[in-house]
This record gives sequence, structure tokens and C-alpha cells, in this order.
Amino acid sequence: MANIKSSKKDKKKSYKRRQHNISKKSKIKTFLKKVLFYIQKKDLKNCVLSFKNFQSVVDKCSLKKIIHKNKASNYKHNLIKKIKQINIKN
Repeated sequence: MANIKSSKKDKKKSYKRRQHNISKKSKIKTFLKKVLFYIQKKDLKNCVLSFKNFQSVVDKCSLKKIIHKNKASNYKHNLIKKIKQINIKN
């Protein structure tokens, strides 16, 4: 247990930051699921629209250091690969 006033304040701040970061990561997962859903349905139009939304969310989170920039890049690369496969098959 923290005894010093500043350490108590730091504990509160880190808790708030953690909650904020968790909500942003959850938002990323939600948008990712939407894109994967449309990929599975092979709906190219909605897939591209949801990918654009996903891309903006991921880029914002990587700029704010919530996720690593390489992880954001990997997410986008893998999804683009899957979207291109849908486009080739249609």
C-alpha cells in the first residue's frame, strides 16, 4: 500500500490510463471482427468500408502508443492480403 501522497496519485493515474487503453484495444478488436465477418461472407463492398474504419482506429492507437506500430502494420497487411483474395476469386 502506498503511503506517500504522490504515489497514491500515481496509482490513480495509472489505473485511469490502463482503463482507457483497455477500451481502445477493445475497440480495435471490435473493428477487426467486423472486417473478418465481411471477409468470411465475401462481401467486398462492406469489407473495404469496414477496413477503412479499422485502419483509422489502428493508426490512431499506434500513434498514441497504445499498440506497437509494427503490430498495427501486421494487422493491416494481413487483412489486405485476405481482401485481395476475395477480389481475385470474384
